[in-house]
Amino acid sequence: MTLAIGIDLGGTNIKAALIDCATGAAVATLSKPTRDGEFVGDVPRFAVTVREIVEELESEAGAQKLDIGLSAPGLADPSGRCIRLMPGRMHGLEQFDWSAFLDRRVNVLNDAHSALLGEVWIGAAQGCNDAFMLTLGTGVGGAVFAGGRLLKGMVGRAGHLGHITVDAMAPTDDFNTPGSLEDAIGNQTIAARGQGKYATTLELISKVAAGDADAAAIWLDSVLKLAAAVASLINVLDPEVVIIGGGIASGAGPHLFEPLGRFLDQFEWRPAGHAARIVPAMAGDMAGCFGAVRSLLEFT
Repeated sequence: MTLAIGIDLGGTNIKAALIDCATGAAVATLSKPTRDGEFVGDVPRFAVTVREIVEELESEAGAQKLDIGLSAPGLADPSGRCIRLMPGRMHGLEQFDWSAFLDRRVNVLNDAHSALLGEVWIGAAQGCNDAFMLTLGTGVGGAVFAGGRLLKGMVGRAGHLGHITVDAMAPTDDFNTPGSLEDAIGNQTIAARGQGKYATTLELISKVAAGDADAAAIWLDSVLKLAAAVASLINVLDPEVVIIGGGIASGAGPHLFEPLGRFLDQFEWRPAGHAARIVPAMAGDMAGCFGAVRSLLEFT
């Protein structure tokens, strides 16, 4: 396999890349709107768009039929043919058989799993055998690379690190987890955490940067809980590197990583002075596309 197509199916946009499997280089890239909730007959509109993207990229590759790695939110089926469970959004995605629809070899995996594999291949975890990743966005995604392999677990839910508890007395989240990391720092709860003052987490952070004490208190409480989660996961997984990605991380920059480092100085167990490296994601917004193709090569 010389060329393959990586597709990252997101809630807002579908990103895709034609990738040289030998070098990990993107030969061509595309992005089109997802249009979640629209259908063409009984087929989700995003599936039709994915087919159009595949045809465009295959034309770019000389009209050859290519293998596809497809990244999407939700619980991937062990067969690699579909997302088995994705409640609440991405209507029509559950149980949609991509191999049958596209009439090509397609391997489907969870989007956070894909993002981490992208970091292992071309990003912040190159050369590592043990790493985990947290993606801070609308929610909090996660994935684990352990002993040189992506950790999937028995039913594919391994790595859902956003759904660990950081406050056992808080209400449960959508996955029935009390006081989850996702609720502590994900953008979907910013209205509740910010008493309705901030429309987005990045707006909150802009107030922090401007010296707003109330905003700083709200933000530091979220980062404190993130640090407690990261320290706990380090104890469980003993990684070489911890990668923090997603829109909140890239937008916050030092306003995230500096207090996170200070809190980890308090919380992290560091045998013989060894501290895990905490780094921002490096593979860019096409990480899921690269990771989806990487899964075709080694991690199916």
